[in-house]
Amino acid sequence: MLNENQSAGDLLREWRQRRRLSQLALAVDAEISQRHLSFLESGRSQPSREMVLHLTERLSVPLRERNMILTAAGFAPIYRERPLDAPELGAARAAIDRILKGHEPHPALAVDRNWTLLAANAAVGALMTGVAGHLVTGEINVLRLSLHPEGLAGRIVNFREWRAHILARLAHEIDVSAAPRLVALQEELKSYPLPPQAASSRAVPVAEGGIAVPLTLASDEGPLSFISTTTVFGTAVDVTLSEVTIEAFFPANPETSQAMAKLTAQR
Repeated sequence: MLNENQSAGDLLREWRQRRRLSQLALAVDAEISQRHLSFLESGRSQPSREMVLHLTERLSVPLRERNMILTAAGFAPIYRERPLDAPELGAARAAIDRILKGHEPHPALAVDRNWTLLAANAAVGALMTGVAGHLVTGEINVLRLSLHPEGLAGRIVNFREWRAHILARLAHEIDVSAAPRLVALQEELKSYPLPPQAASSRAVPVAEGGIAVPLTLASDEGPLSFISTTTVFGTAVDVTLSEVTIEAFFPANPETSQAMAKLTAQR
């Protein structure tokens, strides 16, 4: 795990290794000599501000961690971190709200990089029947809500497949971002017991011809089956905005579409 007390060279080397690149491969991509890169990583040379930005861009380092490397190199951070309700992010917040509202009557929500809920539309609330109060008060973690025994777990028809999908995605995000809270969340989710409907069954691979792992929830309107899409702000230069993800769930069949229209209208 990355340590904010490490030198800039140490951090650059760890991000290179995390991206599974050799010094030669990164040097070629960054159009610098391998010798110069080696000197930067070992601390024999100190990177300029421009070199830190150049290398972290080539390594796709998240903005939060780019600031950390700049600080370790003796420079001020350049990427600001403002709350999502800050006036400067008003246009972005309005865009998020329009996307969430426009997706109704189907569920959509916005989360930060730790999967903390930032905003959700009315359709998400329509699916929360039976969820324990402590999971939907205060800081709400969407993955905890999904897999916790007192959350949606007992209603997820294809729990084993959905759990495998969630854990695989989380592992990928840990690999990409090195976010320490995600590591702790991963261990927590793995520790949850299987709900009764999943304990006696085996995971079934997605059927041939399937396009995605669906989320299938039991409800009073019958099974609700969704496929999900992910939206991010691709050109964000604010730390907060760069970490926002919008998860939108689309009905996988006409029955789910009809049921969601009814459930959302009742709220």
